[in-house]
Amino acid sequence: MRSDSEGAFEGSVGKVEALGESEAFINFQERLSRVAQVDRPVLIVGERGTGKELAVSRLHYLSKRWQGPLVALNCAALAPSVLESELFGHEAGSFTGASKRRLGRFEAADNGTLFLDEIGLIPITIQEKILRVVEYGQFERVGGSHPVRVDVRIIGATNANLPKLAEEGKFKRDLLDRLSFEVLFLPPLRHRKDDIELLARHFAARMSLELGWREVPDFTDGATEALYRHAWPGNIRELKNVVERAVYASGGGDIESVNFDPFDCPYEDIDCNSPEGSSLASRLNGPSAEFVPGERSLDEAVRELEITALRSALEASKYHQGEAAKLLGLSYHQFRGLFRKHKEVLEEGD
Repeated sequence: MRSDSEGAFEGSVGKVEALGESEAFINFQERLSRVAQVDRPVLIVGERGTGKELAVSRLHYLSKRWQGPLVALNCAALAPSVLESELFGHEAGSFTGASKRRLGRFEAADNGTLFLDEIGLIPITIQEKILRVVEYGQFERVGGSHPVRVDVRIIGATNANLPKLAEEGKFKRDLLDRLSFEVLFLPPLRHRKDDIELLARHFAARMSLELGWREVPDFTDGATEALYRHAWPGNIRELKNVVERAVYASGGGDIESVNFDPFDCPYEDIDCNSPEGSSLASRLNGPSAEFVPGERSLDEAVRELEITALRSALEASKYHQGEAAKLLGLSYHQFRGLFRKHKEVLEEGD
């Protein structure tokens, strides 16, 4: 792998996860920089592990509110009753245990930015109060009757389909319209192939430093190819974990292989990830694996076994072809050849 880093673009938050040089990454950062200067709500949509929190941080510090507070709240972590109090605060005596007035996140973020993570999970009743803040800049604390005025920019993040939730009546259309002045889609790592090597080297260097090593292990061509071939369902967070594990396992030498699944069982006859403890081989021990001379030809039996094996491996790997190939003990190219051979039959079964 290359050792230089010319042409790299690093986010101003100064964290390696905001590092990239791919076209998808640069385009995203340019759109983020433009909207940062416009004092309007923004929605950031992205899969898990793509760096939504870092994008929010960069957006805030590039905005005119950069000297104000950046306050975050994970809306998925709290019950509705607690979430309302966290957002809007409460007055003394408003409920059992409320011995004194408590300010909420909106007041804490006054003249700054409020980041609402997993915004799609906010209950409708609370969405109505948020809409009032967006439209009028005021709200009432839980148990209160006097309006509280705030000046807050809202940034929401989600991996949910908010328009679909709005159609289903689970997200207020008026609120969605007000929050979506700009919608930024974080590119998943599979669309940032040009960044994989850059990020892997960066994570490897950090892990080596943490381990007290004077040199950073190098990735062999085979290990590098495996990184590019992987689909990265966990995105940058998964890449960081995989690289750190590979550096640690290398003992300081070259990294010849990478382990994408730390739960990959070392015993061939046991599936450690299955609640029943059954292996893929045991799932293939069905009728198609049996051969009785005279009932069918050997070619037919082999064909049925191959189709059964492909289906079982794809189901076990959640249709991740790279992982399915590993389950069958095949290279990716061998798996693809077998998959193409039986593609029509497999698609008929979907």
